[in-house]
Amino acid sequence: MRTIIALDAMGSDRAPKPEVEGAIQAARHYDVEVLLVGREDDLREELYRHSSASNLPISICNATEVIGMREKAAQAMRHKRDSSLRVGLRLVRDQRAHGFVTAGNTGAAMATAKIVLGTLPGVDRPGLAAVFPTALGTAAIMIDVGANVDSKPQNLEQFAIMGEIYFRLIFDQERPRVGLLSIGEEESKGNELTQHAYQLLKQLSLNFVGNVEGRDLYNGKVDVIVCDGFVGNVALKTSEGVAETVRYMLKESLKSTVTSQVGFLLSRRAFADFKRRLDYSEYGGAPLLGVKGACFICHGSSNPNAIKNAIRVAAGYVNAGISEKIEHELAAARERDVVPTAEV
Repeated sequence: MRTIIALDAMGSDRAPKPEVEGAIQAARHYDVEVLLVGREDDLREELYRHSSASNLPISICNATEVIGMREKAAQAMRHKRDSSLRVGLRLVRDQRAHGFVTAGNTGAAMATAKIVLGTLPGVDRPGLAAVFPTALGTAAIMIDVGANVDSKPQNLEQFAIMGEIYFRLIFDQERPRVGLLSIGEEESKGNELTQHAYQLLKQLSLNFVGNVEGRDLYNGKVDVIVCDGFVGNVALKTSEGVAETVRYMLKESLKSTVTSQVGFLLSRRAFADFKRRLDYSEYGGAPLLGVKGACFICHGSSNPNAIKNAIRVAAGYVNAGISEKIEHELAAARERDVVPTAEV
């Protein structure tokens, strides 16, 4: 049976075009069925432009309201009960879909998922875990990258546990190295949040390597980087901006002289591989760890390739039973380490 992914087709900055095109690519290349959630007339009009999609496993679930990027999450969640976000998450809750993907308002997605799906036992706040490449050719994850702009030390402790479990399950690494993002490696460095969180993390049975700095995000020194959502989102967006600038500058340099143009032609395959490794759209969306079910959140500026890969990763997450495994291991960790919960 195909894995069914509900896709918020009204979430991105240019919706529904990237969502529909990404859904078509995913349905064509992977063993998935996609439920496009949004305003039915708009989605049918967009699908009509793609005659080749008529035989693909894509259907529409009508949702009459849309939560915009500039709307306040709590207010939108209360008043827009027929939003594409809420309707899509209800499909997962009611077991009509196995997972959910959105490129919409991150705060609204987190708040709605927390209400509709609920959180795993012992989790106060879900965290977004983004995967990115390292200089060693390996991967690392950073949690949280935007679900929570204000966190308590106990939240970072829970992020560390969930991030370690997630990394271990998807990359099959027995003892991932966990680091706390701060402004220096010394235990005394950082603000009140990181200093308190440091004391909590070093008491856990994780492979905690201490504080790491921003320059350590991509050097392969650590596998799981823990931070609050405000810092994580700034670090992620800064990294993407730098990667885009490097790609542009390198491309311009390779075209500047005849010699460099010849070199570019000879190294085109390597340059394409370099570009692909730095392209965020290749990594899909970020899972919202800590909720009951598979909920993936993408960039608001996601292109069809990012949507396609988010659907692919969400289906893999579901098929591997990651959410259930995290719930099981969280329960074991609570018994072993007696992890306290934070005040909501």
